[in-house]
Amino acid sequence: MVLTKNDSKYDRKKELEEFDDTKAGVKGLLEQGIQRIPQIFINEQYQLEKKSNNRSKFNIPVIDLGCLNEDAAARARIIDRVKDACQEWGFFQIENHGIASSLMNNVLDGVRKFHELDAEVKKLYYSRDYTKKVVYNSNFDLHQTQRANWRDTLYLLMAPDPPQPQELPPVCRDAMMEYSNQIKKLGMLLFELLSEALGLKPNHLKDMDCGEGLFVTAHYYPACPEPDSTLGLSEHTDSGFLSLLLQDEIGGLQVLHKDQWVDVPPSPGALIVNIGDLMQLITNAKFKSVYHRVLANNVGPRISVGVFFRMHLQQNSSSKLYGPIKELLSEDDPPIYREAMGEEIVTCRYTKGLDGTPLLSHFELNASRSDH
Repeated sequence: MVLTKNDSKYDRKKELEEFDDTKAGVKGLLEQGIQRIPQIFINEQYQLEKKSNNRSKFNIPVIDLGCLNEDAAARARIIDRVKDACQEWGFFQIENHGIASSLMNNVLDGVRKFHELDAEVKKLYYSRDYTKKVVYNSNFDLHQTQRANWRDTLYLLMAPDPPQPQELPPVCRDAMMEYSNQIKKLGMLLFELLSEALGLKPNHLKDMDCGEGLFVTAHYYPACPEPDSTLGLSEHTDSGFLSLLLQDEIGGLQVLHKDQWVDVPPSPGALIVNIGDLMQLITNAKFKSVYHRVLANNVGPRISVGVFFRMHLQQNSSSKLYGPIKELLSEDDPPIYREAMGEEIVTCRYTKGLDGTPLLSHFELNASRSDH
């Protein structure tokens, strides 16, 4: 008999604990041969949405960085496109970014191999202690959220104080270390473009240490027997300054734009870039951090690797305060947000989980403002 959460015999807390105690994640459920997903994963809100689903005709901006260094005019055109994308979408896709497709494929392959290791091997990394630099589990907010998501994740804290090489899983160690180095360089270039798009000097965001922290989430979304009843990743904004996403060919990422969920189809060799909450805070909402999510799919596994430029929890004693950049403020454009430590915003995310509440609402100076 399948119990529902309205059934007097249903004990959600117990089901969560039993699932967590297996340390086998969502993949472990599939290996048991389940045909119906457990109640903890059921998302009634999404089930209702699917019944009235209207597909969007929007497409996220695609920016080719290949001609960036051709001449000043070409660079100016790219900066204009980046500015428009950050203001209107908060998301854009980049091509010809300088990271080899072979390396990106090796990273995706390494992540797949990790998640498909024997369960007993993966258990060595299973934890909910997020001060660790290498952690594997299913749903970082499993015990806070009302609806668990259909995914397992390997988390890696790669900067400013990376793990020792031997701490990383051998199956993805080399590829992940090289990819982290390459993505850090690309991030520095993007921070230059974002600075110029804001009318600031190219090094402004880098000099604010926006690129100091690097946090990696290597997701594994197994095939789901009931993809219309759950999500791979609930709607949320990212807490950091900037995020770069590598996804495989299966797809499922959606971005909220003009109150419509827009599909972000995979494009070989491309990376997805999106603005995070800290970037919205320091730009005083000139650049937008927007909601996005990942659908479950009856095809899988889907592999994706998100890299977040942000510090992680209470990482060190020299934490910096971040507030709206003074050069972007005026009498007509006063600060919307209070100053906050980067770790404070991340801690807020871990405490509250993906609860659907705008993370920056906790940092507004005047919560009654609705014009941003």
